[in-house]
Amino acid sequence: MLDQYALAQAIQRNVSDALQEDVGNGDLTAQLIPASAQAHARVISRETAVLCGKVWFETCFRRLDEQIEMIWHAQDGDILAADQVFCEMQGNARAILTAERAGLNFLQTLSATATQARQYVTALAGAASLIMDTRKTLPGLRMAQKYAVLMGGGSNQRIGLFDGILIKENHIAAAGGVSAALAATRNATVPVQIEVENMDELASALDAGARLILLDNFNIAQLYTAVALTAGRAVLEASGGIALADIPQIAATGVQRISIGGMTKHIRAIDLSLRIDALHA
Repeated sequence: MLDQYALAQAIQRNVSDALQEDVGNGDLTAQLIPASAQAHARVISRETAVLCGKVWFETCFRRLDEQIEMIWHAQDGDILAADQVFCEMQGNARAILTAERAGLNFLQTLSATATQARQYVTALAGAASLIMDTRKTLPGLRMAQKYAVLMGGGSNQRIGLFDGILIKENHIAAAGGVSAALAATRNATVPVQIEVENMDELASALDAGARLILLDNFNIAQLYTAVALTAGRAVLEASGGIALADIPQIAATGVQRISIGGMTKHIRAIDLSLRIDALHA
């Protein structure tokens, strides 16, 4: 699970960066509206999606108007219908107009990630495999997108290079082989995973005591063979160019984990809109 303190810090950092990038020294257009004007607004989903990013959205607006009132008709992880009003707000009109784009950017991006994750999890059709994320996230949004994966029903792997070891082909080459690379992790206090590209490397990893193995670009037949060869001695993870349509077949092989970089990098923002429907002094 994500560390909640680290996640809270990431939210504040994300919002600060987004507002600085968008607002800079001030919103020149919002200054056309009287400073004391109040507004009521609705946030609408224009398509079916999994909602994610409430706290990022709220924080954008509350940075500009601490007194803004928000009523949510859905929570993170809920499925939104097309044309559903899922949030209403009342507060300073300038603040709502200024924070609108940054807030929606977070909602539409994180909801897109959560929606992708839900599609992959649904494709498992009851199989025991876990859908796992990767480090292939949008720059600056690592914690945010990993949270979104959880809201979509997926599972998290290491946050970064600092909290887990993944020995890939270049590490293996630099270390002098699979056995040598694994031997160097003997005293590791974090999870250790090694990537293998063929059956010989898998056998070497198992002989060296690997307990978590990533099967890179194995086809379905190879996955079945790998599961049989491993015989429960290690947790196996399928990875490499996996499409949504591939999930049922891959899960049926018996691998325990399936990692999907596309959940966080191949996303299309969800279509959301914010509409002001009342303005008063």
